[in-house]
Amino acid sequence: MVTAAHRMMPPMEYVRLHDEAAGLDGVIAIHSTARGPAAGGCRLWTYPDAGAAMADAFRLAEGMSYKNAMAELPFGGGKAVLRRPEGDFDRRALFEAFGAAVERLDGRYVTAEDVGTSVADMEFVASRTQHVAGRSARPGFAGGDPSPWTALGVFEAMKAAVRFRFNSSLSGVTVAVQGVGSVGGALCRLLAEAGAKLVIADIDAARCENLAAELGASMAAIDAVAQADAEVFAPCALGGALTGASVSAMKARLVCGAANNQLGDTLAAPLLLERGIAYAPDYVVNAGGIINVSAEYLGETTQQVQERVLKIGPRTAAILEEAAQRGLAPSVVADRMAEDLMRGPVAEPA
Repeated sequence: MVTAAHRMMPPMEYVRLHDEAAGLDGVIAIHSTARGPAAGGCRLWTYPDAGAAMADAFRLAEGMSYKNAMAELPFGGGKAVLRRPEGDFDRRALFEAFGAAVERLDGRYVTAEDVGTSVADMEFVASRTQHVAGRSARPGFAGGDPSPWTALGVFEAMKAAVRFRFNSSLSGVTVAVQGVGSVGGALCRLLAEAGAKLVIADIDAARCENLAAELGASMAAIDAVAQADAEVFAPCALGGALTGASVSAMKARLVCGAANNQLGDTLAAPLLLERGIAYAPDYVVNAGGIINVSAEYLGETTQQVQERVLKIGPRTAAILEEAAQRGLAPSVVADRMAEDLMRGPVAEPA
């Protein structure tokens, strides 16, 4: 994500993580604790060096501050980024060592699963700290895999955004989905059930082919799907899909997807506005997962999670409407709303 000039920039705190015996090498970034403990998942990924991991942690932690504020959660923003060891490694040892590092922060950071990590990994973390969510679900309580909640939130946002942009339902609307993993795949199933037409792409060819056969979707190359002949583009892979080049070639008139950090350069947001392409800000749209994670940490129910996730659609519509009325990029409107929430008193989650 390219940080806009108007964004609040509190000092970033970095906690370096290194345990050679356990294979742990990474960083915890704490962006803000204004609303409560810094909350954000733990990402395990292949990074070329520690500097690249730290830069990713910064972007992701900042995004979590805005996401948690906009979802009106009593949490600030943080993120853990771990470099995946080469070859085979002991996941239990790595994540227990990570859990010990989280525990040393004494509740200032709450972790959960993210890209490259799983519920099983969070159980290893939980053996060393209580400041973790994304664990196995308990009957009647929030928890477990957050990806279905993320997908539901994106679906609700897209329904609202399509109504705003095209004054129609999803039925018959063509959606180009980039990335059909756990979140993107679940989103595609919801869209197909709603009558949308799908063009899908994924780096995993077999996964993409299987889903296309299941849903009757068309397929595109991962680097070409953003330019597909579709009304909606849904980036659901890693970040940076929206650049000056990709937006210039885009046929879609609405962008609404699950990926974090979708604005890949400083040209993307103004060019989307100039071309009349409505953009549903990523951290507003994809908040379903962190809503579930926070509810688990707070000991809340799945019903409370659902009630908050269903608010994502109206929230998205309100941002798009205000942006249109004021002639501003929706990302600017969303950032200002989130910053107001960061400055104001924190209410208990509804």
